[in-house]
Amino acid sequence: MSSSVPAQRSPDRRAWVVIPLYNEADVIAEVIAGLRPHFEHVVCVDDGSRDGSAAIAARAGAQLVQHPVNLGQGAALQTGISFALTHPECEYIVTFDADGQHRVQDALDMLELARAEDLAVVFGSRFLDDRTNPGWIKKVILKTAVWVTNLTTSLRLTDAHNGLRVIRRDAAEQIELKQDRMAHATEIVLELGRTGLPWKEHPVELLYTDYSKAKGQSVLNSVNILVDLVVR
Repeated sequence: MSSSVPAQRSPDRRAWVVIPLYNEADVIAEVIAGLRPHFEHVVCVDDGSRDGSAAIAARAGAQLVQHPVNLGQGAALQTGISFALTHPECEYIVTFDADGQHRVQDALDMLELARAEDLAVVFGSRFLDDRTNPGWIKKVILKTAVWVTNLTTSLRLTDAHNGLRVIRRDAAEQIELKQDRMAHATEIVLELGRTGLPWKEHPVELLYTDYSKAKGQSVLNSVNILVDLVVR
């Protein structure tokens, strides 16, 4: 399925896309190019990349915030959220991965749902339909991570470690991530659950590309999730 979406009349000025960025020079320009027709504000938090990702992101039209050294995805996400919140016109934050696995159309649909139903949080879930096939090893690990997350939070999700989320400003203001690695995904669910604000899940498709598979992200990130959940 193509990740392309029809162009809209004008880019959204009230929703800020936050992308944690670390060594994704091969794909980040394409990711930004897909977002820019639909979102006026695309913020990349370069987390100490060594491959020129920051310069590529800036040339592609993203606003750039940089960590001088690699602090981890959780730290990059917190930096991006905090940066977006410094702008009074920011009403929603869309968290979006840099590796090309998220579909822009899913982000737009989730944002539309948040506005239509006055939701503070919309979580993307790859397990609400059958479009995504992560492979059985990754699926087992991710389902285990969901089980652990649901045990430790007040929410009951089907996909706790999906980086595509829409977060309304009042919910985002209550996020203070301290887990820098993959366990931040459980931490953010915990903090959003504590707000007591309304939320929903929305079905999304994750695109497991040749690029992401070549980088070993498909299984390695899942293993990292479990390790971080155990040691957190």
